[in-house]
Amino acid sequence: MHELSIVEALIEQVTGEVEQAGARGPVTRVHLAVGRLSGAHPESIRFAFELLVPGTRLEGARLRIDEPRAVCRCDDCRASTEIEEFVVACPACDGRRVVIEGGRDLMLQTIEVEN
Repeated sequence: MHELSIVEALIEQVTGEVEQAGARGPVTRVHLAVGRLSGAHPESIRFAFELLVPGTRLEGARLRIDEPRAVCRCDDCRASTEIEEFVVACPACDGRRVVIEGGRDLMLQTIEVEN
C-alpha cells in the first residue's frame, strides 16, 4: 500500500509548512485533492492517515479529500467526455487523437490550524 508513504510525506509536509508559518496551535484540518487517475485510493489514504497521525502535530485533525475527475478531449470530434479510467480512444467516436485533462492530482490544498 503506497498510500502509507504518501501519508508519511503528507505529515512531514504539513508539519514543515505549519512550523515555517510560525503557527503554534494544533492542526485541525487537512484538505487534499486526490484525482481519480492519480493511482492513490482515498479510502486507503484515510486509513493510513488515521494510523499514522497519532503522536504527531496532526493528531485529531480531520481529513477532507476531494476527488477531481478527468476529462478525455478528442481532437477528432471535439467531444469532451468525463472518464473514470485512462482511455486510448475517444468514448464518443473511437478516435485516437485524445488528450486526458485533469484527474491526476495528488496535492495538499489547505491546512487549518487552531490559534
